[in-house]
Amino acid sequence: MKRLVPVLFLFAAGLKAEESGGENMTWKLANFAILAVGVGYAVAKFLPPLFRSRTAEIQKGISEAQQVKRDAEKRAADMDARLQSLGAEIEKFRTQARAEMEQEAARIREETARQIAKMRDQAKAEIETAGKVVSRELQAYAARLSLDLAEQRIRARLNPAAENALVDGFVSDLGASQN
Repeated sequence: MKRLVPVLFLFAAGLKAEESGGENMTWKLANFAILAVGVGYAVAKFLPPLFRSRTAEIQKGISEAQQVKRDAEKRAADMDARLQSLGAEIEKFRTQARAEMEQEAARIREETARQIAKMRDQAKAEIETAGKVVSRELQAYAARLSLDLAEQRIRARLNPAAENALVDGFVSDLGASQN
């Protein structure tokens, strides 16, 4: 405010000089100089803080943009590393899958071999059992045939006199065993 008073005073003096018609040009130059100094003062006082704040905003924006750029580059590098390691991981999975498939195939082969051996043993046992059953049936059939043949021979030799002799011999053996 203290600086504004001399400027106003000079301005007023310039107006008086114009009225007097004297050194009009000198006062106009003085007024212009005062006006220029006043505008220069206002510009010097108000524009630097405005420029500084604007510069600070721009620098802040630049630093934020640089940080975003660094973050993006880091993420891109991480993605590149993951993509490069992806091939190795895929090959690792393939190798692991092959190993698991081979293990499973070996397990299936072993299980199949056990099942075949079990079926072979069952078939062998069934064949042996069937052989024993057939052997018994054959023995029973042979025994029936021999009994039938013996019966036929005995009937052919047996007459009423031999029959009576047999019954008498049986009765006498029975009587002797009771005593």
